[in-house]
Amino acid sequence: MKKNEKLKMYTLDQAKEKHLGAIGTDKRDKYEYELRLDILGEMIKQARKERHLTQTELGELIGVQKSQISRLERNTKNVTLETILRVFRALKAKVNFNVELLEGEVRIA
Repeated sequence: MKKNEKLKMYTLDQAKEKHLGAIGTDKRDKYEYELRLDILGEMIKQARKERHLTQTELGELIGVQKSQISRLERNTKNVTLETILRVFRALKAKVNFNVELLEGEVRIA
């Protein structure tokens, strides 16, 4: 970088738009979806630790192996909603889902 050259700064939203595309594009939607799933796994891990439970103990509470809890904390992409709800129930955690309806009609083909 040259002495008088300025470094261009981007906000996170600007960087995502530049590299992933605008909101609503397939690539951007996939990124946002996967990011939310990663955060969900981290939330499970944090809640488990706050309850002073090992992965083995949490697994016993919901009837699965330690390895399944480990995978769930690392990657929630291949898990059912039922399993996620069972985990949070075992952790005595309240779960809220927000559903936002988009504009437009629903058509039956």
